[in-house]
Amino acid sequence: MKTYRAGIIVLALWTGLVIATSAQAADDFDPASHPEVRSMLETLAQQGLPRDQLTSAMRAARYRPQVLDAMSHAAERRLRWDEYRDIFIQPERVHQGVAFFEANREALMRAERTYGVPPEVIVAILGVETQYGSHKGSHRVLDSLSTLAFHHPTRGDFFRGELMAFLEITLGQGVDPESQYGSYAGAMGYPQFIPTSYQAYAVDFDDDGLKDLWNDPVDAIGSIANYFSEHGWRRNQAVLVEASGPAILPPSIPFNRTEPPATSVRALAQVGIQPTAGSLQPDDEVMPLALDFADGHVRYVLGRYNFYVITRYNHSHLYAMAVATLAQHIQTAMEGGA
Repeated sequence: MKTYRAGIIVLALWTGLVIATSAQAADDFDPASHPEVRSMLETLAQQGLPRDQLTSAMRAARYRPQVLDAMSHAAERRLRWDEYRDIFIQPERVHQGVAFFEANREALMRAERTYGVPPEVIVAILGVETQYGSHKGSHRVLDSLSTLAFHHPTRGDFFRGELMAFLEITLGQGVDPESQYGSYAGAMGYPQFIPTSYQAYAVDFDDDGLKDLWNDPVDAIGSIANYFSEHGWRRNQAVLVEASGPAILPPSIPFNRTEPPATSVRALAQVGIQPTAGSLQPDDEVMPLALDFADGHVRYVLGRYNFYVITRYNHSHLYAMAVATLAQHIQTAMEGGA
């Protein structure tokens, strides 16, 4: 009986704590009771944003603990290349990419002329990020960024900057900040730009007076191309070159590092890694990639500078390989090979 009564007491205390925490969370971002939120809004109001709309938005923001949980588990188990590849490289995604290409051909070709980025690469980014706009995220951006800005244990300052940028974008463009959805980390729209990237790289590519990455695929196309251009995309340079090499990885070679190309073709040749295509010169520098498969074999690839540029979008060599591979499949299908 004592154990039973003790359990009831513990349960009651725990339930009360949950209720109290939930009640606190419900108005956790109300500037009237949160000095840090009030200070942030004061800064934004001094920049000319309407104080009443800022206050209304933050009063509507809700604390989402699942966002913090998702952030803490963002580093998933290491996937082999074939596992990661199979997430994104399927016939349906290729066929959808071809359809998106055809529907937006003029904008894609204009983006290539303006920024030098091949259309199939732009389409592949959209294919990997949001499946061409069909999956833009299920988290309300206002909630995600507010939660991360004021509750993330180590990156609160970073996400506070993103929250401020989000409020600047939405209220500055007459968009309701409560209505926008994206990833748990606050990435938004067709290309999944975080707010500061939105501010830095979004372009009004259809000249309608609005940089709209939530609803306008033409603006998304131009903005992705501009992002790559600003990060140093090299016009008419290949993204990667296939290579051959030994069954066991040479320990002296820094594989799969998302850093600017710094390993010479000559150095790779000295350990048995040779390009099997392209026209690389001995002094050319590349990013050596070793892609693993379930059966234990390794595929060697040499990333050029444009491969590195793709990793600026997502700092993962697997991500860049998925984009490059999807782009190749889409290009082949456009040429009638699939």
